[in-house]
Amino acid sequence: MAYWYSRFLFERALAAMYVVAFACAVNQFVPLLGERGLLPVSRFTQFVPFRASPSLFYLSPTDTAFRIGAWIGLGLALLALSSWPQQRGTLASALVWAALWVLYLSFVNVGQTFYGFGWETLLLEAGFLAIFLGGWTTMPSAWLGWMYRWLVFRLMFGAGLIKIRGDACWRDLTCLNYYFETEPIPNPLSWYFHWLPEWVHKTGVIINHIVELVVPFGLFAPQPFASIAAIITMAFQGVLIVSGNLSWLNWLTVVLCIPILDGRFLSWLPLSMPALHEPAMVHRYAIYALAAAVALLSIAPTRNLLSPSQAMNTSFEPLHLVNTYGAFGSVTKERYEIVIEGTDGASITPQTTWREYEFRGKPGDPARRSPQIAPYHLRLDWLMWFEAFSPQPQDEWFITFLQRLLQGDKPTLALLRTNPFPDAPPRFLRARYYRYRFTTPDEHRASGLWWNRQLVSEYVSPITLASFASR
Repeated sequence: MAYWYSRFLFERALAAMYVVAFACAVNQFVPLLGERGLLPVSRFTQFVPFRASPSLFYLSPTDTAFRIGAWIGLGLALLALSSWPQQRGTLASALVWAALWVLYLSFVNVGQTFYGFGWETLLLEAGFLAIFLGGWTTMPSAWLGWMYRWLVFRLMFGAGLIKIRGDACWRDLTCLNYYFETEPIPNPLSWYFHWLPEWVHKTGVIINHIVELVVPFGLFAPQPFASIAAIITMAFQGVLIVSGNLSWLNWLTVVLCIPILDGRFLSWLPLSMPALHEPAMVHRYAIYALAAAVALLSIAPTRNLLSPSQAMNTSFEPLHLVNTYGAFGSVTKERYEIVIEGTDGASITPQTTWREYEFRGKPGDPARRSPQIAPYHLRLDWLMWFEAFSPQPQDEWFITFLQRLLQGDKPTLALLRTNPFPDAPPRFLRARYYRYRFTTPDEHRASGLWWNRQLVSEYVSPITLASFASR
């Protein structure tokens, strides 16, 4: 009974995360992975067998199927958010959570690099456990509570270990001197965090190590100590939320801490707990079977945690049931951005006027302050951050992306913030490689700019649509 309030709040919050995830699929999956996407699923399913990456979309890798699946997922997530399934009992609740998990697994398993993020598997693992939560009047299961504690422990402790074993700046306490400037998609406050005093940055790294390497053990302590460890973790994630755009990673981590809180921390919620009954026998044995499966599947993630060659954000089986996590084992020290420009001139001369494409989240125009995006996930913007790790094109999808811009492809253009060629696509396109750094406070006061950028090299020389004919 002590965890009824936490289960109620957790289910609403987890459903909200599913809403965000399926909203991303509604808006982005077809242009990224559809029939004319940057990495078409239809091609992926020809070469990767179903057993290696199970997905409903092997039955029909079409834009229609993707759209229907995304909208059904969004509708089911909103239904779960409303509490209707839970109020109808354990079976109705389990069916809705199971359908959400199967649908999202189907997107992740064919999403390739655009779905290759740790928070995808984190949502799947959390969502699978939710299938067993029970209905409105079912007494919360202590077994499930321990499974969620184990999930949060792996998430946090894995992140701490990958840092200590990784970049030396985590050991000499200097990583935050770079992180806010070079993180994938800064937010409106990242500039201010970057210019905090160095002693604050060093203190922040120390706090990071304590929260990720020490506090997770408190999750297994008796109450109220486990709840206190969860609250510390939630507060730490809150700082990460206000200082950057890490998709729903930090938000979902906060959500996963909720089942650890006992009633004394949540009984203030304005609702009355109903009369509760023990789970039915079938439900109890299903939870016991789940616990056994989680224990067995935890062997590989545990070995990974203990390994000096620890991998982060890895699944050891295609259903993503028990995974290993970690983030920012290394921190980039300089920020590079790819700026794509086009022109509709008949030829290229020194006088050619080039117009720049603006992305929704990643830095572009130096005068534009970074927006708040998270928990929404801009998949193209994130992949552009990874693409800029190399001073020359490295991924097939990027070349296809340039081709779609030259074709004036509307679904692709909808992924961007601006289209500088609204009437007709450009004749020529080029990509340039810039070094970006935050302006200093004095520079910002004088110019109003948030970024300084310096041209490093040509990333892609001017090309036309005819350039792709020979590919």
